[in-house]
Amino acid sequence: MMSAVRGKNTTPEMIVRSTAHRMGLRFRLHGELPGRPDLVFAKWKTVIFVNGCFWHRHEGCKRTTLPKSNTAFWKQKFDANVQRDLSNYKSLAALGWRVIVLWQCELSSVGNAEAKLRRHFRVRAQGKSRRSAAERRAQ
Repeated sequence: MMSAVRGKNTTPEMIVRSTAHRMGLRFRLHGELPGRPDLVFAKWKTVIFVNGCFWHRHEGCKRTTLPKSNTAFWKQKFDANVQRDLSNYKSLAALGWRVIVLWQCELSSVGNAEAKLRRHFRVRAQGKSRRSAAERRAQ
């Protein structure tokens, strides 16, 4: 059953991708950076990871359950996932990238995804990014 779980093009990831594109945000997929981020926004030097709550252990989420059988194996696997994620985030930050983690449970709708993206990117409703006065003068 676990082999059916996809690593790319998951439903939450597709929601974020379509929402970002509709907002006018342009990105690359699964960049060649530590941790292979789901979306890479080079213009903003920002990466987004769309994490599943179960596999990446979203703290306090009801989807973060521990299987009843072989619990020692699963606990070790989940702990390794969390440590790997933290290591990747630190590596990206050291390279100057801003890391955004979006959780599966937060992305139940396009509206939720849009709100999360707006919080991190200064984007108007029409999809055009806002530039500061200094950026406008520089052009």
